[in-house]
Amino acid sequence: MAAKKKGFKLQPLGDRVVIKREESESTTAGGIVLPDSAKDKPARGEVVCIGNGRLLDDGSRGELQVKVGDRVIFSSYAGEAFKVDDQELLLMREDDILAVVED
Repeated sequence: MAAKKKGFKLQPLGDRVVIKREESESTTAGGIVLPDSAKDKPARGEVVCIGNGRLLDDGSRGELQVKVGDRVIFSSYAGEAFKVDDQELLLMREDDILAVVED
């Protein structure tokens, strides 16, 4: 499923997904304000768009387990970061996603 934004269309290939990372906390529990350089980047985010599935040996496509809008947890070093309209996104394989967060 492709994501469209101001004339920009993004369609991940195969089993890749695009994720918008959640914002990191800007203050500690004690109330200390953290600059961007001191913040840990969260390993959580929301799926923005998905590819059409992994190509299987028989030529068919395997369906992805995640869908657009899912909140997910992924490994810390997963994905390639890129920017679209001042918004940082991550492109990663579905295998890098560890869990879907259910409310």
